[in-house]
Amino acid sequence: MNLPPLPIDEALPGLMAALEAGPHAVLVAPPGAGKTTRVPLALLEAKWRGDGRIVMLEPRRLAARAAARRMAQTLGEEDGATVGYRVRLDAKVTSRTRIEVVTEGVFTRMILDDPELKGVAAVLFDEFHERSLDADLGLALALDAGALRDDLRILVMSATIDGARVAALLDGAPVVVSEGRAFPVETIWRERDPLIRIEEQVTGVVLDALREQPGSALVFLPGQAEISRVAERLEGRVPGDVDIAPLYGQLTPEEQDRAVQPAPKGRRKVVLATSIAETSLTIEGVRIVVDSGLRRAPAYEPATGLTVLETRKVSRASADQPRGRAGRVEPGVCYRLWGEGQQAALSPFDAPEMLEADLSGLALDLAGWGVSDPAQMRFLDPPPGPAWNEAIGLLKGLEALDGAGRITAEGKALARLPLHPRLAHMIHRAAEEDDALTAAELAVLLSERGLGGDGTDLGHRLERFSRERGKRADEARGLARRWAQTAGPGKARSPGLRPTSPPRERWEGHGEVGRHLARAYPDRVAQQAGARGRFRLANGRQASLDETDALAAAPYLVVADVTGAAATGRIRSAVAIERATLEELFAGQIVDETVMGFDRSSKSVRARRVRRLGALRLDEAPVAIADAEAAARALAEGIAGLGIGQLPWTKEQKALRERASFLRAAVGEDWPDLSDAGLAASVDWLVPSIVGKTALGEITAEDLAGALEGLLPWGKRQEMERLLPSHFDAPSGSRLPIDYGADNGPALEVRVQELFGMDKHPSVAGGKVPLLLVLLSPAHRPIQTTRDLPGFWRGSWKDVAKDLKGRYPRHYWPENPLEAAATARAKPRGT
Repeated sequence: MNLPPLPIDEALPGLMAALEAGPHAVLVAPPGAGKTTRVPLALLEAKWRGDGRIVMLEPRRLAARAAARRMAQTLGEEDGATVGYRVRLDAKVTSRTRIEVVTEGVFTRMILDDPELKGVAAVLFDEFHERSLDADLGLALALDAGALRDDLRILVMSATIDGARVAALLDGAPVVVSEGRAFPVETIWRERDPLIRIEEQVTGVVLDALREQPGSALVFLPGQAEISRVAERLEGRVPGDVDIAPLYGQLTPEEQDRAVQPAPKGRRKVVLATSIAETSLTIEGVRIVVDSGLRRAPAYEPATGLTVLETRKVSRASADQPRGRAGRVEPGVCYRLWGEGQQAALSPFDAPEMLEADLSGLALDLAGWGVSDPAQMRFLDPPPGPAWNEAIGLLKGLEALDGAGRITAEGKALARLPLHPRLAHMIHRAAEEDDALTAAELAVLLSERGLGGDGTDLGHRLERFSRERGKRADEARGLARRWAQTAGPGKARSPGLRPTSPPRERWEGHGEVGRHLARAYPDRVAQQAGARGRFRLANGRQASLDETDALAAAPYLVVADVTGAAATGRIRSAVAIERATLEELFAGQIVDETVMGFDRSSKSVRARRVRRLGALRLDEAPVAIADAEAAARALAEGIAGLGIGQLPWTKEQKALRERASFLRAAVGEDWPDLSDAGLAASVDWLVPSIVGKTALGEITAEDLAGALEGLLPWGKRQEMERLLPSHFDAPSGSRLPIDYGADNGPALEVRVQELFGMDKHPSVAGGKVPLLLVLLSPAHRPIQTTRDLPGFWRGSWKDVAKDLKGRYPRHYWPENPLEAAATARAKPRGT
């Protein structure tokens, strides 16, 4: 074949030699080198191939079709001759096909159905750097199959990957590197303004690029919504010779093909694409790339069992892919919507899907392969434990695995369907009710976005889908019929849905759709939670709909898709379900229980009889409290939450607690912690004293006295009285309380004349802790504070006494207080 030269050509002899010498090889080639279309054609000439087929995996349907067609055109043939493709909803393969380009999911089904891969000479994993779950699984299965066939060649190809790490996984396979890029690409940095919407800034950069540069442009945006908004903003503002072409996964194959075809002569094109156009795809005439730096990727939450879409910054490796599009056919330019200084802060690579995805499909496939422990397989990154355990739990709940993790007859039935186990389970159970086709068409809607519109109500979308015409809709219905036939012997009857109801009642009338969907998503059955449009899911998560959505009034929903964080989830697709259907489907999972808890508003314990489905309360009614001790504990814990200070402590009890707290701080942990925080940490001290009571208002000071006796038994109290007496016996004869809760330590407020004649400072704790004396006037106003009474008498007393004589002339103010008699009266007796 006389083919135009490409950078990959120089690496082909080394690659051919490596695969001639052994079964495995790794090819690392930069974007634009031509590996996707040139390597399979070169391998046709390999002696080891014999008459075997070459199967090449692509991450996306568009890339698979485009690569196959490009190779077929190179050979001057039609699709399905020497080169064909097989993707979901579309295939062009004949008995003459020797190069078969398939999506990664299709290959998984191929190898699970035929573990020996009969008639296949080589398996090529293209764009392996994307590290999809299907690619990782496919490689692990292919390596396992290679143990049965030493003639099976496995080649891993990528533009940006740690070739040495992959080579080690492939038993030390040789790494062949293709150097260089087809054409140079200039990078222009346009740092984003966070105050401007991404669509506005992308639009401005695209318009600048079209003015500054010749050729067509390829613009990378995170999703379909952003593509639509940019297209609206560009309409009427681009030069007259420029056409706008969206490109994303929900378009029909024909619409996608039109987007990637060269612009007509004399015209230019702006292709607005998601990451669907990053790899294995050449769009003729493109020499301008505008990269928003954002991508939308699924993220699995094991705690909720939900996969949500997140908008993230691209990695450095994934940013190299769009940039390479600009240099495929001539020198180009790449506008990046981030600063050059921010480049180093990007993650080096995208996280493998294995580390972030729902693993239930992987676990079912491995169980069908005879593997219950993923450590038995060769994965570049092993499945994370929490996500794996969550997947196993789901499959056991679907009865696809037994208690030991082995695949069951139900699991084998689910594995026959190329779907997520949830959807396979839904179709299989619907087949038992002779309604497999309804469930299968519902599964198509959930798998192929855009069919039946994009409304929230899946029942309404299923109605619209039944009326849709066109190749994509016909192919989708054909796929649903095949799934329904595969599911079992039930009749594949057409959906018998009611006509569309008025908007106010639209959520009624799709009972069978809700029934089927609830089997797929039992953890996402949802109950209206107070306000219109607010729902609580059975897994405990909160989610909402716009109040204007027709489904917002439904008492119960089954939710298929949720976006956003757990506290602010938005329901993207759902269907109403009747209460009676829930009672029937989940009779074995609905629990009747008595729930007792503390009601903060009434500060009391309440008991209710609750019928519960997961986190949903189907029914509840008040009942009498039967367990007095449990009620006492709930009351004590509720009070601890409100604050121990809410209890009716007497002044004496508070003082006792303060003394104990001081001793604990001064002496050590032999003394109990009677502070609010200490008592709230464990309520065991309070529970025995309040058995039979259910409200804070019923607790008395006597109850607290009994509780304190348990914390401070008689012996401890005697020791406390010795170390920390509650009162001070003044020389005047007065018995004065000591404040152990003062900020500056134990304090005593005393009128100064009651201490006359006292030449030793009062103290506690065996004389170790001097009291802080707050000396008062006859009117009980502070005149001095001291921790050295003898020093006060001998020092500043004269000045204090002089002031007191002027203010209180009827009282006795001796010049030498050490020789005077203490008194609680105005003057000592006899003076």
